Amino acid sequence: MRPVRRTGGPSRRRFALALPSALLACGCAAPRRGAGRPGDPIVLTLLSHYASGALKDALQGPVDEWNATHDRVKVRTEAVEFSDLLTTLMVRQAAGRGADIIHPYCLWTGQLVRAGVLRPAPPEHAGEITRGYGAAAVGAASVGGTVYGYPTEVQTYALYYNKRLLRAAGVDGPPRTWRELEEAAHRTTRRDRYGNTLVQGFGLSTIDDSTTVGQTLALLNAAGGTFVSADGRGTAIDSPAGRAVFDLERRLVAAGASAPGVNVYKAFPSGQAAMVVGAGWWTADLKTLMGEAYRDVGVAPLPLRAPHDARATLATGFLLGVNTASEHPREAWEFLRWLNTGKVRVPSAGKDATATRMSLLQVSVGSLTGRAEDMRALLGQGSDPNLRPFREALAYAVPEPNVPGAQQAKSLLRKNIEALWTGQLSTDEALRAIRRQVGQEVARSW
Repeated sequence: MRPVRRTGGPSRRRFALALPSALLACGCAAPRRGAGRPGDPIVLTLLSHYASGALKDALQGPVDEWNATHDRVKVRTEAVEFSDLLTTLMVRQAAGRGADIIHPYCLWTGQLVRAGVLRPAPPEHAGEITRGYGAAAVGAASVGGTVYGYPTEVQTYALYYNKRLLRAAGVDGPPRTWRELEEAAHRTTRRDRYGNTLVQGFGLSTIDDSTTVGQTLALLNAAGGTFVSADGRGTAIDSPAGRAVFDLERRLVAAGASAPGVNVYKAFPSGQAAMVVGAGWWTADLKTLMGEAYRDVGVAPLPLRAPHDARATLATGFLLGVNTASEHPREAWEFLRWLNTGKVRVPSAGKDATATRMSLLQVSVGSLTGRAEDMRALLGQGSDPNLRPFREALAYAVPEPNVPGAQQAKSLLRKNIEALWTGQLSTDEALRAIRRQVGQEVARSW
């Protein structure tokens, strides 16, 4: 499952090994799990999905800094494409070649804990994480109340809208309720004389999990619903909130205001979709793709089902944790503490402004962390105003449920959402199928 969509890098399965220059300089180029000759430094491996482009470079910077300033412990990065990450984690663990530090998608936390891959955070680190991060980030990095790592990339969902298309349709600003959302979607939809869609009013798309499942769960949370039941052993989507979300999406498709076969990642930047629910990482990509036309992009909190409902949305994320098989867990946790809690000065902010290295890393690639204090310092005066709704959503976002069967459950949810959108299933049929299929999968995983 892909929680975010990044451009660049090959699609075939491969490893991309990145050896920091400082590590090469000290004669530690050969892969090894611990000290060799007496006096040699410990070498920790860090496996992530930051395999190419800006993400790879952004991670390598602080790793090189650590290696240049620490003689006893060095860190070597390894990376695979995100689509291969879960399989790689499980296969390498089974083969006894698991990395010391791993960077999994938080949705997998329950599965990795059950498989004995992730080590619980020691009490002093768990305390720092609980105090330093927002509730959604801590919840995403925890299973059963136990914290398993430092939250890194955190993505919240909000409503992207095209100001120019809304103005042209006579819509005064982004919708605040679902009723306004439907009205704006109908008014901004345009077709040619043959009935072909030129502009989607509200972008529904089957292109990937972020568009299909992510936006549906964001709307479900905004309506007060949840995907997984409180005990983690079934689904709770067959509820008034879940029914309302499915009915909303079905109406939009039936009326032609949404066209699920259209790739919204292409349609929105080209002015062929007026509104899309998406995650905060997309702002950086839109700036690059749209150039001057990016001035037409606005971001607002998700519309509410009813005017006075409490705000909620979806939060997805990643964590950095320590492998149970690591021979040097204390050193691994100390590196993670340095990366995720040690503060450095923010050059572009006031002279007293500081943030963690991980927060600086994430903001440099258009993302966020769950550290609200860091985000206020980094996204203050002069930053992109479109990032503000995502930062503010950290206070009310709901983490993805990460029970042991969460990955497969989410895949089943996507399949049934797509069947609903394409008319193969009614709302009642889709909800019944999800309740049966997801309930069986989640129960089986315990």
